[in-house]
Amino acid sequence: MPRSAKTSIILDTRRIKKNGLYPVKLRVTFERKQKYYPTPYDLTEKNFKRSLFGERQTDKEKELKKKILAFENKAIEIIEMLPVFAWHSFEKHYLTDRAAKGTLELAFSEYIEKLKEAERIGTAVSYECAQRSLSKFAPGIKLSDINNDFLQKYEKWMLGNGNSVTTVGIYLRSLRTLFNNAIAEGQLTKEYYPFGKRKYEIPTANNIKKALSLKDITSIYYFKPADGSTEAMAKDLWIFMYLCSGINVKDMCLLRYSNIKNDMLEFERAKTVRTKRNIEPIRIPLSDDAKSIIRRWGNKKVHGDEFIFPILSGKETPERQRQLIQQLTKLINCRMKVIADKLNITTDITTYVARHSFATILQRSGASTEFISEALGHSNIKTTKNYLAGFEDEKKKETFSALTAFKNIMQAV
Repeated sequence: MPRSAKTSIILDTRRIKKNGLYPVKLRVTFERKQKYYPTPYDLTEKNFKRSLFGERQTDKEKELKKKILAFENKAIEIIEMLPVFAWHSFEKHYLTDRAAKGTLELAFSEYIEKLKEAERIGTAVSYECAQRSLSKFAPGIKLSDINNDFLQKYEKWMLGNGNSVTTVGIYLRSLRTLFNNAIAEGQLTKEYYPFGKRKYEIPTANNIKKALSLKDITSIYYFKPADGSTEAMAKDLWIFMYLCSGINVKDMCLLRYSNIKNDMLEFERAKTVRTKRNIEPIRIPLSDDAKSIIRRWGNKKVHGDEFIFPILSGKETPERQRQLIQQLTKLINCRMKVIADKLNITTDITTYVARHSFATILQRSGASTEFISEALGHSNIKTTKNYLAGFEDEKKKETFSALTAFKNIMQAV
């Protein structure tokens, strides 16, 4: 007789929420593998024990227990119905119709759990921000109740509370992903989809990204901080990112000596490893300046598999890894701000500006957009054009100034 899956209702004390409560979850165990499915309920340890196992329960606690156990009872019914247990079969039945009937907060919680299981911690945090915002605007709303009118009101509410168009776009793209996933998995029909033409279109901000001039970069390059100081390290790592194809902080921290091959740096962007099957690694020349920075701040090479820079050990949890990378990013940005003030540079010198400056300086040197797109590791050339938007405006101004070039001629006469 085939082994059956086991179910239980548990209080997930691994992560405490900002409200000081723990999420109540359904746990399914099969062949030593466990999966957790969210419920809409969050409780303290004391209230969880009273509501589920207390002998003298109030009517409110009895009602809560009934609602919580309904999730387990449904799971048990499905497991008993299946001739052979398989995760995809169980989830197909267990999640059916839940998207339309379930709350938006529950849909977010389920997807956030999947992101954390996939160790996509940064993305999970972004979705948690969207979840809090939408739940604050409309507590308990169901996916089936979200339409064009709701989204228009949410956008107006967000902007009225001082949020940017960019933030609205980020949160609603997260919501759109939930709808797309639910439809793709058969949990929701297309009639519920509120996005697209003649429906709600997510706003986009036309942000002109800033890049430094070659003059500013020259000033940074020749700036002399105190030897061995955090200011010196921040400056060197910023220059390293600029020289190495605008590499971001996470990818820089993940570099190993095995990524260096015959004076070439070859690496894959962490964000594309999950989304592409045929990954084209980024290959760039490792300049003498970049090698010098590695010698000053890098780990000692022993067998080639060491991380180049001593930020990560490889033993961290995904959460701890993200924390360390964030700390380094903050340190670089803070120290580079001090350097900018000393050099009278008005543009913010952040790690992101290093990436954008790399792309813009290359274009000013005559490099094609296609070449820059490959160097940045972009899968879509539209993304590269967005990076170069500011420079395009400058070129337009220079070109249009030719229309009144006669002024210069008349002044010279």
